Amino acid sequence: MRKAVPALIVAFIAIVAIAAIIQIRSYRADALANAKDELALFSAAISSDIDRRGAAGTGADAVLAAALPARAVDDRRRYGLVDAAGKVIVTHDADGAGTSASGTADAIRHLISNVQALAIFAEDAGVLEVSLPDGTPALATVHNLHALPLQLVALQPIGSALATWQSDTILTVTLLSTTGAVLMILGFAFHWQATRAREADGIYDTVRARIDTALSRGRCGLWDWDMGRGRMFWSSSMFEMLGHEPRDELVSFGEVAALVHPDDTNLYDVAKEIADKPGRTIERVFRMKHADGHWVWLRARAEVVAQENGEPPHLVGIAVDVTEERRLAERTATADMRLRDAIESISESFVLWDSANRLVLCNSKFQSLHGFGDTNVAPGTPFETIAAIARQPVVRIPLRTEDRPEEGARAFEAQLEGGRWLKVAERRTKDGGFVSVGTDITALKRHEERLMESEKRLMALVADLRKSQQTLEMQALQLAELAQNYADEKTKAEDANRAKSEFLANMSHELRTPLNAIIGFSELMESGLFGPLGSDKYNEYCRDIRDSGRYLLDVINDILDMSRIEAGRVQLNLQPTNLEEIVTDAIRVMSVRADEKHLTIVSEADEAVTIEADRRALKQITLNLISNAIKFTPEHGRITIRTRASNRAALLVIEDSGIGIPKSALAKIGKPFEQVESQFTKTYKGSGLGLAIAKSLVELHGGTMRLRSSEGVGTTVVIRLPLQGRPALHYRNAPALPAR
Repeated sequence: MRKAVPALIVAFIAIVAIAAIIQIRSYRADALANAKDELALFSAAISSDIDRRGAAGTGADAVLAAALPARAVDDRRRYGLVDAAGKVIVTHDADGAGTSASGTADAIRHLISNVQALAIFAEDAGVLEVSLPDGTPALATVHNLHALPLQLVALQPIGSALATWQSDTILTVTLLSTTGAVLMILGFAFHWQATRAREADGIYDTVRARIDTALSRGRCGLWDWDMGRGRMFWSSSMFEMLGHEPRDELVSFGEVAALVHPDDTNLYDVAKEIADKPGRTIERVFRMKHADGHWVWLRARAEVVAQENGEPPHLVGIAVDVTEERRLAERTATADMRLRDAIESISESFVLWDSANRLVLCNSKFQSLHGFGDTNVAPGTPFETIAAIARQPVVRIPLRTEDRPEEGARAFEAQLEGGRWLKVAERRTKDGGFVSVGTDITALKRHEERLMESEKRLMALVADLRKSQQTLEMQALQLAELAQNYADEKTKAEDANRAKSEFLANMSHELRTPLNAIIGFSELMESGLFGPLGSDKYNEYCRDIRDSGRYLLDVINDILDMSRIEAGRVQLNLQPTNLEEIVTDAIRVMSVRADEKHLTIVSEADEAVTIEADRRALKQITLNLISNAIKFTPEHGRITIRTRASNRAALLVIEDSGIGIPKSALAKIGKPFEQVESQFTKTYKGSGLGLAIAKSLVELHGGTMRLRSSEGVGTTVVIRLPLQGRPALHYRNAPALPAR
C-alpha cells in the first residue's frame, strides 16, 4: 500500500494530463471551426449586403464600411475589395478603412496571387487556412459580388481566432499543474510518512525481536492480563517457554487457568484479591503445563495498572522459568543432606568455620570428643566461645608434612584427658574459613608402642639371622662342592655306560663270528653231510651244540639291540604298516613253538588297523611278547591277540593264561636283565631282555606299554601306539636299527 499510493497518484496525474491534452486539442479544433464559421458568416453577410445595396454612386470604401455588421472586425478580422485584375481597391479592419498601401492590402494581394483556389472558386472554396507574407497562419475566404465587379476578401489570423481558446487552455493548464503539484506534494508527504512509518516499524520489529530474543534466552515471558475482559496477551517467548506455537490472538482466561497446576495457585482468587487495588504488585511461584506434558516452574512478578476512560485494570508482568533453579535447589538440598550424612557417618571428628571464625557445622564425633551438647554447637557460635568450653589437650605435638604445605594449613597431634590421642589436620577454605578434621589415633599410638617393642625384638632377630646367614653361606659352599662332585661322578657314570655299550657292541660282534661257525659246523655234523658220526649220542650232542649256539646268538643279539637303544643310536623307518599283517606273520613264525606245547593262539581284530610305524621294530615287539607268552604259558594254554583302533591311537593286546607275575615283581618287569626268578631258582631260560627291548621300541614310537597280571591266572600286555608316528625326541636322529 505504501508503494501503491504514490504510483496511483502519478497514474492519476498522468491520466488527467492526457485527458486535458485531448480536451485542449478538442477545444482548439472547435474554436478553429467556430472561427471559420464566423468568418464565413460575416463574409456572406457583407457580400449579401453589398449586393442588396448595389452601386449607388458611392465610393467602394463607403460601401464596404456600410456593409460591415457589428463585431465584424473583432478578433482582428480584416476585409478588402479586389477587382478583376487583382488590385486591392479598399481594405477595412478594426482601425477603419485603409488604402491599397496598407499591410492588409499586402496580405490580400499575397493571398490572391498565391492561393489560386480562393481566386478561382471564391465562396465555393470555403474558408481556408493560409499563410500571410510574414508567415503568420490565418483564415481566408473570398466571395464574388454580384452588384459590383469586385471580390470580397476576408482575413483573420488564427492566433486571434484562438485567443479565447488560449486563455481557457492557460487556465486549464494552470489548474492541472496546481492539482498535480498538490497531489505530488501529498504523494511525497505520504511517501515520507510511509518511509518514517516503515522505519518506525523496522525499529519496532528490531526492538521487539531483541526483546523476544532477550526474553527467550533469559527464559522469560511478558504477559498483559485484561482483567475486565478475561483475556491475556502473551509474548512469543511466553509461548515458546511452554512449548506452544506463538500467535497474535489473545489467550482466554480459561486456557490459562487450564494450564496452571491446581495445587499451586487459583487465578480467580488472584483476580478477586487485586481487582480494586491499582498499583499493587504481586509475586507468585507456580507450575504451568508444557505442551509435551511436563510441568514448568514459573516465578511471576506483576503490577496492577489502572486504565483511562474507566476501563478495567490490567495486570502486567513478567514470568521467569525457574524450573532449573528449583531442580538445582532440590539437588542442593539433597547434596547438603548427603554431605551432612557423609560428615556424620565418618569416624573422624569434623568441624567447619567461616571466614569470621563462626561455626558452620560439625558432626557428633566432634561433640563427643569435647563433651558438647547440641545447644553449644549452634551454627554461628564464635570460635572463642567453643574453645573456652572445649577439652584442652594435655600434650600437643606439631607435625610437618612431607609435601610442600599449603598456605594456612597445619597439623598436630594432641593427647586429651583420659589418654586418648587425636591427629588434627586444618586447611583453609577458599572463602577464608577453615576446616578441621580430627582422627582418633589412640589405637595407632598403642600400636606404635608395640611396634617399638617389636623393633627391638626384630633387631635381635636380625642379629641371629646374620649368624644364620653366615652358616647358610657355608652350607651353600658345601652344596656347591657336592654338586660339582655329583656332576663329575655323573660324567664318569655316563662315560662308563658309554664304554659298557661300546664293549657290549664289540663283544657281541666278536662272539657272533665264532658262534656262527659253531652253529654251522654243528648242523653239518648233525646232517651227516660227510658221513655218519657213528654213535647216536654224537647226533644228540650236535643238536645240543646247535641249540645252545642259537640260544647264545639270540642272547647276544638282544644285548646288542639293547645297547644300541640305550645309546640312542636307533632310528625308526616310519611307513604305513598294517597291524593285522604283523600279528599274522608273528603268529606264523611262533606257531611251531606253540604247537610243541599244544597252545592255542587266537587273533581277534575288529578291522584292519594301519599305523605309521617301523615295520621291523613292530614285528620284533610282537615276536618278543608272543615268545614270552609261549614261554610262560603251560601246555594246553591259550594266547589271545587283539588289535583295536581309536581316534588317535591303535591298541595291541596280548593276553595269555600263563603262570602270571607276582605284584611285587611287576614294578621291575621291563627293565634290562630283570626276571621274576633269580639265576639260582629260575625254571625258564632267557636273558630278561625281551620285555625291555619291546618296551623301549614302543616308547621309541611315542607309545606306552602296560602290564596287568594275576599270579596263576595269566598276564595281559597292553600296547598303545599313535596312528600318526611320533617317535620320541631323543630317538628321532639316531641311526636305524640294523636287521639281523
